[in-house]
Amino acid sequence: MGAITFDTPFALPGSVSLSLEAQGELTPFYADGVKYYVSSSNSGYEGDWEVAMITDEFREKILSEYIDKNKVMLEEATAKVKRFALGFEIDGDVRGTRFWFYCCTSTRPKTESSTIEDTIEPTTDTVTISASAVSVGAAKKMAVRAKTTAETADELYDKWFEKVYIPDQEVA
Repeated sequence: MGAITFDTPFALPGSVSLSLEAQGELTPFYADGVKYYVSSSNSGYEGDWEVAMITDEFREKILSEYIDKNKVMLEEATAKVKRFALGFEIDGDVRGTRFWFYCCTSTRPKTESSTIEDTIEPTTDTVTISASAVSVGAAKKMAVRAKTTAETADELYDKWFEKVYIPDQEVA
């Protein structure tokens, strides 16, 4: 199996919320009548990502929808959703924490609308994201996500979203 590579990232503006819950289990082992050892598994993360609107670029590159010669976007029943890396920043401290979640898969957003009433409430798109481990970097360790720390060098931090972070890579 060859090295994992990632395309150049593209932005999907309009994030409203993201909630990714850790997946995995604690498995106890009993000996001498007590809980002797507990193992923990890491099955990645899963949760919902709400955005103002899923862009046509995301629909084409990730959800495998296509545009015909009449500029109409179509969803093919047998199309395969592509895996991708999800990068984002969480504001809240002096320097926002930046993330890359590897090996993500997305559901399709539901289609919904409602009548206009006294006030206009915007509708949003929500997809479920599943992030799992993938072998990245020279050490070939299985990584689920990468995140910056307070000590991450400014040079790397400033270029974080230019390409998907690979462990121990040289900063361009």
